[in-house]
Amino acid sequence: MTNPPGADWHAQRPKRHGQGQPVMKQTGLIIIAALIALGLGISVRHFFPLAGKTGISDLPAFNLPDLSGRQHNISEWPGKILVINFWASWCPPCLKEIPDFIALQEQYKAQGVQFIGIALENKEPVAKFLSANNINYPILLGGDNGIALTQQLGNSVGAVPYTLIVDRQGKIIHRHPGELSREQLKEIITPLLN
Repeated sequence: MTNPPGADWHAQRPKRHGQGQPVMKQTGLIIIAALIALGLGISVRHFFPLAGKTGISDLPAFNLPDLSGRQHNISEWPGKILVINFWASWCPPCLKEIPDFIALQEQYKAQGVQFIGIALENKEPVAKFLSANNINYPILLGGDNGIALTQQLGNSVGAVPYTLIVDRQGKIIHRHPGELSREQLKEIITPLLN
């Protein structure tokens, strides 16, 4: 049985270059986008491991010098709520936090709150900064050891500033990469005051 003339027009029509490819290109792009999203999701979990690093853990013992070279052990402040801030004089968000830290140290000092600054650089720039700024809490020199210490304490992305809140029992209850506002800090500290 033969088809009437013109019935096979679709079968006889010459194919144009690229016909049928837009669907394949779209499917290919969707697959590539999905693979990229999967890779980014895995990367984010690797670089921002929130679940394991934000839990409560003991503050490990460590010693760092002050500007005079005297070593200080973190256990010098037993029974205090510690706000340990890793900072640098070249870091604008760090410098923005410091006035709030000074005010909060004054406000909560009598209630057992102790701020401790750990500078992630050498003595000279820190001494210069401190000579121009009246800071009412201890500043220790971390240098390169301080960077390794932040990583040990959960700073897997190398953020500066990086702040830890430690309760009176020596447990790290909060880790904060990046700038920390006065309001955020008060929300964390206030329940610990009781």
